Amino acid sequence: MDRISIYVPQSKRTQKPLERINKVAKKQDRSLNYVVIQAILEYVEREEKKRK
Repeated sequence: MDRISIYVPQSKRTQKPLERINKVAKKQDRSLNYVVIQAILEYVEREEKKRK
């Protein structure tokens, strides 16, 4: 199994990213990990399309 760790910079903590992700995860009845991976995949796909 591959693993990643995510560091939240001090400058971004005021935006409460972990709390917000947890809220979305609970609303969708998904894990925090699932939501984070989905967000990463959507971002990568969007960026890949820009470069074509």
